[in-house]
Amino acid sequence: MIEHNVENNQLPVEIRPAFQELRVLSHLRKAGITKRFGFSCSFLFQLVFVLIFHHRNWFQLLDGAKGASLPGKDTVYRFLNHTGFAWRRFLLSLSVETVSKTKSLTSDERVNVFIVDDSMYERNRSKSVELLARLKDHAWNCYYKGFRMLTLGWSDGHTFIPLDFSLLSSVKSQIHGINQSIDKRTHGYKRRIESLLPAPQIVPAMIDRALAAGMNAPYVLMDSWFTYAPLIQAILDRGLDVIGMVKTDNKRYLLGDRRLTLQELYYAATPVQGTNKNILRAINTQLSPGIPIKMVFVRHRAHKKEWLAILCTDTSLTVEEIIQIYGIRWDIEVFFKCTKSLLRLQKEFQGRSYDMLISHTTIVFSRYILLAWQHRQSTDDRTLGNLFLALCDEVSDLDWAIVLKQLVDFVISVAKKSSKRISTFIISQLQNWINGLPRYIKAYLPVLVCES
Repeated sequence: MIEHNVENNQLPVEIRPAFQELRVLSHLRKAGITKRFGFSCSFLFQLVFVLIFHHRNWFQLLDGAKGASLPGKDTVYRFLNHTGFAWRRFLLSLSVETVSKTKSLTSDERVNVFIVDDSMYERNRSKSVELLARLKDHAWNCYYKGFRMLTLGWSDGHTFIPLDFSLLSSVKSQIHGINQSIDKRTHGYKRRIESLLPAPQIVPAMIDRALAAGMNAPYVLMDSWFTYAPLIQAILDRGLDVIGMVKTDNKRYLLGDRRLTLQELYYAATPVQGTNKNILRAINTQLSPGIPIKMVFVRHRAHKKEWLAILCTDTSLTVEEIIQIYGIRWDIEVFFKCTKSLLRLQKEFQGRSYDMLISHTTIVFSRYILLAWQHRQSTDDRTLGNLFLALCDEVSDLDWAIVLKQLVDFVISVAKKSSKRISTFIISQLQNWINGLPRYIKAYLPVLVCES
């Protein structure tokens, strides 16, 4: 017989309340991530979830003192390699729950945004990983083996919540293809097919799923790798506006009857008069084929003689508002850095199946969501902690030394009203307690004399 421990006992005490507030296990069951026998999926999910807090990987945990009470290696790997689990549905459901709770702590004047970006998912030492591809990192101008982690997130400028992701491979430069034994009806096979699609085709589908789940934000922020007319038009068709950086390439912008390059558009733009010298120029133009935009040129922070261009499809915004909203996009860069450096996104499990990559990435994202929710609770001005401090301010005139002296006086008054035997006992115990206090506290308390 296997002795089953209580599932919630796996979680650290600090995380358990957030786990219950966000109803993580309930979302897991609603997504169809269940088993008929053996260790439950909720048990295995929590087991993988807390690995990062043990500062060990799975094999080190099995070799430790608690290894005998844990399920075997194959049990956890079968759970992570399952092709029928709807991990995308679980992540989106958990994210919507977290955002709904976050909005109660958010001012109505704060702007909510969707953020789209991709990051490297490296597997440079792997050889047999399913759908592994050789991709180029344009930031460092080098090649790596792995995937492009295309991510859609939500942010209000304070808290970032990941909503959806896709690990993109490549049709032309893939090292391994799809495992042909995978059932084509499963969620895992559908995500494999999705990984071979271009990013501009996947982003609108991600936004559609987020909007259908109840998410709402007026703007989509993106980097210069995504600000192309077809994708911008697809987002505008969904009632959202786009704010993004623009690359200096062969795109043409319509200004009257002229078709200008970005360089030519800069010299045609009007200089911005104001106190902020980093905002150089702005102009209303059209992105071919006829998408009205406002282009803002700002000074490059690292190279003062150069400039950067920011595109916005909402022409009613001021130049300052466009720059302020676009600054929220940095939240997703912090998210990528945190998941890779602190939450061991690429290092904790080295599985070869595409399903394991999806399941483990989802679990790492759920870790970030819980930590982001706890951080928001501890730092927001309207959370319970600050409410407690606000109530303390009302009694700030009541010094702790006065309160402690009043408490001792109350105990002495009770002792005097009791019988002589009980009174002597109470005074004696109170004196022993005072003797054990630090010297700087005893200075504020009266010296008691026990009656004989």
